Amino acid sequence: MTSPDFLIGGDISALRRLERQGARYTDGGKPDDAIAIMRRHGCNCFRLRLFVAPNHQGVVVNDLPYTAELAKRIKDAGARFLLNFHYSDTWADPAHQHKPKAWADLDLDALAAAVHDHTVEAIATLAEAGAAPDIAQVGNEVTPGMLWPDGKLYDAGDPDEQWDNFARLLRAGVDGVRSAAPEARVALHIDKGASRGATKWFFDHIAEHDIDYDVIALSYYPWWHGSMDDVRENLEAASRDFGKDILLVETAYPYATTDFRAADGWKARMRWPTTPDGQRDFLSELIATVRATPDGRGIGVLWWYPESIPTHGLHIWYGGRNALFDAHGAASPALRALGSIDGPEAKR
Repeated sequence: MTSPDFLIGGDISALRRLERQGARYTDGGKPDDAIAIMRRHGCNCFRLRLFVAPNHQGVVVNDLPYTAELAKRIKDAGARFLLNFHYSDTWADPAHQHKPKAWADLDLDALAAAVHDHTVEAIATLAEAGAAPDIAQVGNEVTPGMLWPDGKLYDAGDPDEQWDNFARLLRAGVDGVRSAAPEARVALHIDKGASRGATKWFFDHIAEHDIDYDVIALSYYPWWHGSMDDVRENLEAASRDFGKDILLVETAYPYATTDFRAADGWKARMRWPTTPDGQRDFLSELIATVRATPDGRGIGVLWWYPESIPTHGLHIWYGGRNALFDAHGAASPALRALGSIDGPEAKR
């Protein structure tokens, strides 16, 4: 069963931290709350990450109290809330899936129990704060597994055994969501939004291990991952192969010239101008591509770090050139065009 309307929004996990450092946002020259501005332009879903015990350096601040306060703002604004469990004290991604310090010495049984209990506790705390998640993402970009080395899928021993271990840890998180928030949808997230082969490999294994989930969540950054045609091919194949809704939970494109030299072949994939209008055109085409997924299985697009404007005292990803606000905090053409890009459904 597909979602009743299309999700548009972003991961705004650093918003409170940036605000404390002096970040201010405007729309048409008028100061306003960033969430209110994004809601006004069609955003109806926001994502927040959750670390276990972050060190509060830079933007690694997303502990449970921080997340609950920001999640309450999202819910009070009438938007949907996607909770992203990292199961780490810091960033979990394809290159880093480190266990929280407090879980470092646990065996597999105890580690699975810790994943389950942390999941239940977090959702219960959020629900008590009036901010229960509508979608819960169990792990972040877990293509290589999670909670290394126990749940590592590459270069970590017998592949079948490692998949069994990973599936056990993943199932513990899913069971925690189902127990604490039975109405929430469960998303499993990999970084291969433009790779048909990698997406099929991962979710074929998920099916073999009988993992219960509702949504395929993908990342897509063109300088790293591939072309829009690659995304379209992957969405069409995944919708056919797995019969699940598909949500792009991370994407971005710069509004100013940006050096992505660490990504091989990136220039050929950046076919939109790196200008405010080019950023808008990229987002418009990506939304249209996801919406065209067969059987209505493409259910949304969430921008990564739309609030990331340059702020005194903080390192900002690519200097803020991928944000949906300019360097002065003004809403970008891409953000202001969202309502017309997607039509009135996005404003529900």
